[in-house]
Amino acid sequence: MDIKNINLVSNQVSEIILSYQPEIKLSDLPKITSSKEAYELLIGNWDQSKLRFIEQFKVMLLNRANKVLGIVNISTGGISGTVADPKLIFASALKTNSSAIILSHNHPSGNRMPSRTDRILTKKIVELGVLMELPVIDHIIVTSESYYSFSDEGGL
Repeated sequence: MDIKNINLVSNQVSEIILSYQPEIKLSDLPKITSSKEAYELLIGNWDQSKLRFIEQFKVMLLNRANKVLGIVNISTGGISGTVADPKLIFASALKTNSSAIILSHNHPSGNRMPSRTDRILTKKIVELGVLMELPVIDHIIVTSESYYSFSDEGGL
């Protein structure tokens, strides 16, 4: 094998560097101790012009102390659904070195009850979280007036 060819190939491979540099002090991050607190933080950060218009899926990223590292917008869909790609969900959690996640999406109709599709997706992502040792501690359906917590209702 020619050494020149090895160097040529190695120069064509990108180096991947993992880092996370938050701009907010740890002591300033909100702490989640209940589904109500999670809902209030979510609703306060939701684009109100979209809450009753189109469905969106977001993930709240938590550290080991349940402090919120951030809320990431995973997808925006139509009036009756949106696609939540598990790869994007876990990519954001891994990138921030999260210890747990809270799933969330809104129902523009105002109906806070989960659909069959919501239950299937939740089960799938919870199972993936178990495999990755990155637990899903809740899935909150957000409406303009109330919420549904899978954790509170025994749906996890």
